[in-house]
Amino acid sequence: MNDAEKPGVFPYTRGIYPDMYRSRLWTMRQYAGFGDADESNRRYRYLISQGATGLSVAFDLPTQMGMDSDHPLAIGEVGRVGVAISSLADMQRLFDGIRLDQVSTSMTINSTAAILLSYYALVAKSQGADLRKLSGTIQNDILKEYIARGTYIYPPRPAMRIITDLFAWAGREMPEWNTISISGYHIREAGSTAVQEVAFTFANAIAYIEAALAAELQIDAFAPRLSFFFNAHSNFLEEIAKYRAARRLYAQIMRDRFGARNPRSLMLRFHVQTAGSTLTAQQPDVNLVRTSIEALAAVLGGGQSLHTNSRDEALGLPTEESALLALRTQQIIATETGVTNTADPVGGSYEIERLTDEIEQGARDYIRRIDEMGGTLRAIERGFIQGEIQNAAYDYQRAVESGHQIVVGVNRFQQQDGNRIPTFRIDSALEKAQIERLRQVRASRDRQAVESALDRLTGAARAAENLIPLILEAAAAYATVGEISDRLRSVFGEYREAA
Repeated sequence: MNDAEKPGVFPYTRGIYPDMYRSRLWTMRQYAGFGDADESNRRYRYLISQGATGLSVAFDLPTQMGMDSDHPLAIGEVGRVGVAISSLADMQRLFDGIRLDQVSTSMTINSTAAILLSYYALVAKSQGADLRKLSGTIQNDILKEYIARGTYIYPPRPAMRIITDLFAWAGREMPEWNTISISGYHIREAGSTAVQEVAFTFANAIAYIEAALAAELQIDAFAPRLSFFFNAHSNFLEEIAKYRAARRLYAQIMRDRFGARNPRSLMLRFHVQTAGSTLTAQQPDVNLVRTSIEALAAVLGGGQSLHTNSRDEALGLPTEESALLALRTQQIIATETGVTNTADPVGGSYEIERLTDEIEQGARDYIRRIDEMGGTLRAIERGFIQGEIQNAAYDYQRAVESGHQIVVGVNRFQQQDGNRIPTFRIDSALEKAQIERLRQVRASRDRQAVESALDRLTGAARAAENLIPLILEAAAAYATVGEISDRLRSVFGEYREAA
């Protein structure tokens, strides 16, 4: 460690603020969403009543893929891995009784991010909120979908256009909102190493920044609202070092590569979620221990926001009891351990500093290789990034199967029956009720106003006009997620991964 480095000072290895958690704790943002808007609203109110300081919305697969709840491909998926949102009416019900100018909200949505943020903004305006003061984050990270998740709709280049349109619009209308959360989490869940997680996340960030600059946005106009999303995996010291290395590398990229001058443009602000891929169906109570250690790594690494997974997430969506235990884990770390009393309490540790340097250098090497290929889009099109992740995942699985990598309860310390815990079940009637509400929305709205707004959106997509005001207009007329997405599909087409 450079003796001159201090928390709150470039390159921010030791934290982006001088006092870190002594002046303000991280946001305890529990990720939740299931069934319909009413069910999720009840869970949000419960989490807020128990001390959660931010909301984080999970959307179901149809919503993520730009399909309404009554689409033929949505059958059996409505409300299963998140909340079903098909129109502004659903978003109104989702946040009923929750003042959006009094909470920070994160929405994990990508291909349809502009639509969902439009619904959110319209709900906030109906509550009398000032959009310029709303705080929160929209994930809006499409590149990692091509790399690791697969919930893309359009080809990469028009998808990038929507993202830069959102940057430009939100910079004027919602300046306190984080317009992207560039995600390493899903890259790590797909099997990457810690070095790959940092490298490929920043390679994606470079692509977004270059696209914004090409759209004639100024670096210091949008960079302060870029945010990131990292995984907290199981190797305790490596994870702490990963966050420190990422902060230092990002600050140098922003200053030296892009010429950013605003100190806020140089600060890596990130949310952390404990690793879902480390949870086991065997002996699920043991997951409480895994999550606690991973959460502690995130705090010692200096994250600004944290979600702790629940013990039962290898079996299904978390029960209310499990979600509460996960939140209490964060509260214990914050109030009982003393680790918040010092900024970067592990700084100076030989092993932490060695790992920090090693991860930074490894990530730099990957970024250089991607640059030599012509950038992230070319690397994705060539399958390079996907291939590197697949190889790392294969190596890890071989290590587990050989016993070289021990997973408690899976390949060592097994228990014949394990412990059985209650699991959450979604009422199958919710899907039918959601579809019926959607039909009522379609029947009660001004159909001509919807069609006119969608026609204007289609025209803007064919031209060079910023799409967000047109999406907002369609959303306000109660056009659905599927209808808006279909109009954009008609112009941009759909992406098909090369065989």
